[in-house]
Amino acid sequence: MSTQQKIVTWILILVGVWILSDFLINVGLNSTYKDMIREDKNSQIVVYQADATYVNGRIRGLIKNTDEIEGKYLKIELYSKRDVLLGRGYIQIQNLPKGESQPFELLFKAKDTTSYKIEMVKEKEDGPDLEIIPDELTKPEIVLGTIMTFLIFWA
Repeated sequence: MSTQQKIVTWILILVGVWILSDFLINVGLNSTYKDMIREDKNSQIVVYQADATYVNGRIRGLIKNTDEIEGKYLKIELYSKRDVLLGRGYIQIQNLPKGESQPFELLFKAKDTTSYKIEMVKEKEDGPDLEIIPDELTKPEIVLGTIMTFLIFWA
C-alpha cells in the first residue's frame, strides 16, 4: 500500500468517526429533552417547541399581532410537577403593527421544569428570575471550535 493510499484511508476513517460522533451526540442530547405542558390558552402566542431536560430547557414560538402592540413584554413562568413557580423570564416585544408577527426564543436553566405559562404584560414584575442561557451555538461555530481545539492540541 502506498503512502498516498494510507493517507486517504486515514482521512476517510477520521471523517467517518467525526460523522458517527456528531450523530451520536445529537441523538444523545435530543433524547434527554422532554416536552413541557402549556398551562394557558392565548391564541396570539404560538409555541412550536417547548421542552426541557432536568437542568435546562428551551421555548420557541411566534407572537401573532391582532392589535397594535407597543412597549409590552412576553412573561414566561416555569413550574415544577407540583406547580411550584421556578422562575420568570421576560422577552421584550418589538413595536408590532397589526397583522405582523415576531419570533421569540427563551433558553433557560431551571431544574425539573414540567409546565409553563405565557402572557403579555406591560412591565416586569419582581420575583424569581430565570437564569437565561445565551444563544445556542450554530453548526459552523461548533465546527470552527472543534478545528481550533484540534489544532491547539496537535501543535
